[in-house]
Amino acid sequence: MLLGPELVVVLGLAIALTSAVADRIKVAPPVILLVIGGLLAFVPAFGKVELPADAVLLLFLPALLYWESLTTSLREIRKNLRGIVLMGTLLVVVTAGGVATLLHLLGLPWGPAWVLGAAVAPTDATAVGVLTKMLPRRNVTVLRAESLVNDGTALVVYGIAVAVTAGTQQLTFWGVSGMLVLSYVGGIAAGLLAAWVGTLVLKRVHTVVLENLVTLLVPFTAFLAAEAIGASGVLAVVIAGLVVSQVGPKLDRAATRQQVRAFWSFLTFLLNGALFVLVGIEANVAARGLDLGQFLRGLGIVFAVSIALIVLRFAFLYTVGGSIWLISRRVGAGPREGHRDRLVSGFTGFRGAVSLAAAVAVPRMLESGDAFPDRGLIVFVTAGVVIVTVVGQSLVLPAVLRRAALPEDESIGEERRHAERTAIEEALDALPRLARDAGADQRIVDRIRTDYEAHLDVVAARESEDEDHPVLQRRDSVVDLELALVRHKSATVLRLRDDDEIDDLVLRQVRAEFDAEETRLLGGAEGAAGAPA
Repeated sequence: MLLGPELVVVLGLAIALTSAVADRIKVAPPVILLVIGGLLAFVPAFGKVELPADAVLLLFLPALLYWESLTTSLREIRKNLRGIVLMGTLLVVVTAGGVATLLHLLGLPWGPAWVLGAAVAPTDATAVGVLTKMLPRRNVTVLRAESLVNDGTALVVYGIAVAVTAGTQQLTFWGVSGMLVLSYVGGIAAGLLAAWVGTLVLKRVHTVVLENLVTLLVPFTAFLAAEAIGASGVLAVVIAGLVVSQVGPKLDRAATRQQVRAFWSFLTFLLNGALFVLVGIEANVAARGLDLGQFLRGLGIVFAVSIALIVLRFAFLYTVGGSIWLISRRVGAGPREGHRDRLVSGFTGFRGAVSLAAAVAVPRMLESGDAFPDRGLIVFVTAGVVIVTVVGQSLVLPAVLRRAALPEDESIGEERRHAERTAIEEALDALPRLARDAGADQRIVDRIRTDYEAHLDVVAARESEDEDHPVLQRRDSVVDLELALVRHKSATVLRLRDDDEIDDLVLRQVRAEFDAEETRLLGGAEGAAGAPA
């Protein structure tokens, strides 16, 4: 059966349960979701769920990768471009080829071996973001950027392997070269075009709902446009996301940005969770389709491939990365990544949503009408590799970080305080002119100046890193009082609605303002800078 309403409800419950218990039992959420999916497969109603191959990539990957592209740091990508490009292209090809060779030695035909090798070759941006929160910002950004780039490379190799195995393409040097060029050039062009059209539309719409709709359509438009010409839809989505991350903030409004952040965070949270549950179901179904000998063989392949992925990653980091380090030393360029960074990077090659989506997207039938060879084994091994890499490497990572002793990254806090201070100082300089333009009298100007100067004192106090600074203590007292007042106002309008003195529509309109005020105050209480009161 295809996705039904019952499964949608069960997916939501599984995601909610996982969110509630993951931190308490110290198990990575993707693992719990895969286990839940595996158990659901024993329920007759869900044991025959079919995920349409083409729909898997379209429904899940554009949204997940677009949000990762929007929220990454383009500056850090530029600083570490050399390593990111090498890790996102050459390492993927080496990994896919190495795994395919291993699988062929273990008895798989070359076609399925390359499909499986390409499926497990890319690291996962979402898994990296969830499981590497303890890392310094630069390391996380580089890992996420690598994941975004290598998704496109891996899916190009994957597409070629599937097409050749299915009999829709011939494996020739010029044919493969043409597909690679088309995938990259066409993907980049489609991403740029979708981002350009999206920004043009954003300039001309002034309704929050329409602006949100445009941001939703951009990644799917980029993906479909690239796929329509045989290019990489994944690369198109990543390019579109990076462009919009730079241009979008200059076009949209505060209300739009607030809704976009909330919408995309929630959407990608649901999609990522649902994908792991669905693949857990598929993996169970695939495992039950294997006899005992095939199942044991599949387990052996899972552990062999998992070890091969780690070995290949370390070998690449210390050969190619070490060579670049030596060349950089000789030409006098300071290397961006040293031994400690490579040690950590070697243990952060998590596999996740992209690998799972690729495995499930393998077609069930060949052009000849025969079943795709070893499809069940491909799904089973891919799910197993994801579990092993997520569980095993996330357990080892804390010890690796202690061994690496990476320096703490204070740049974000420093840059944030610099941004706050500069913004307030320039606002104070512009206050007389803006007050004249707005027709504000001197009393209003004086009150606003006092508020902004008080906020500037708070920024200066935070820069001192003295948690007991009198200004910070006074600020906390003010925030606590203002929070209590806004919550009292919110309770008051709720009582007025209950007493039938105001309508539900009025309640929602007024409480929306109070909610925004409370959110701002809570941001200030947690250390983020709230706007001046």
